[in-house]
Amino acid sequence: MEKAFIEMINKHSGIVYKVCSMYGLEEEDQKDLFQEIVLQLWKSFPSFRQDSQSSTWMYRVALNTAISSFRKESRIPARTGLSSAELEIPDACIFSDQEYQQGVLKQALGQLTKIEKAVILLYFEEKNYQEIAEITGMTKTNVGVKISRIKLKLEKIIKS
Repeated sequence: MEKAFIEMINKHSGIVYKVCSMYGLEEEDQKDLFQEIVLQLWKSFPSFRQDSQSSTWMYRVALNTAISSFRKESRIPARTGLSSAELEIPDACIFSDQEYQQGVLKQALGQLTKIEKAVILLYFEEKNYQEIAEITGMTKTNVGVKISRIKLKLEKIIKS
C-alpha cells in the first residue's frame, strides 16, 4: 500500500503543488499546506475505492484540505508584513510584460473566493466540465455557470 501511495504522489505531485501555490500566500504557507495535503491523502488512501481517476481523487482531497485549512487560519489574526518603506525597496521595478501579466493575474486570483479559485484552477488545468463537477461536487451545469461568472469577475478586477 505504501509503495502504491508513493507512486501515485510522485506521478501526480503537480496537482498538490498547484493547489498549494493557489491557496498559499507565502512560501512557508505553501510548504505547510503541501505537508497537510499529503497527510490527508495518506489518511484517506485506504478508503480510495478507485471509482474515479487517482488525479480526480487527489484534486478533491487537496482542494478540500486547502479550503478547510484556510477556514481554520481565518480565525487566527492576520500577519502583517513590512511596508516597502521599511524594506527600502525602490519605486521603479523592472518586470517583463509576461511577469507583469502573471502578477496581475495572480493578484486578481487572490481576490476570488476559495471555491472560485478551485474551479478556475481546474479550468486552467484544461479539465472538462464533467471532471470539474466530479472533483468539486457541483453539477456540470453549475460548473459552466461558475466559470462564466468567474471569467467576468476576473475581467472586472483586472480592468479596475
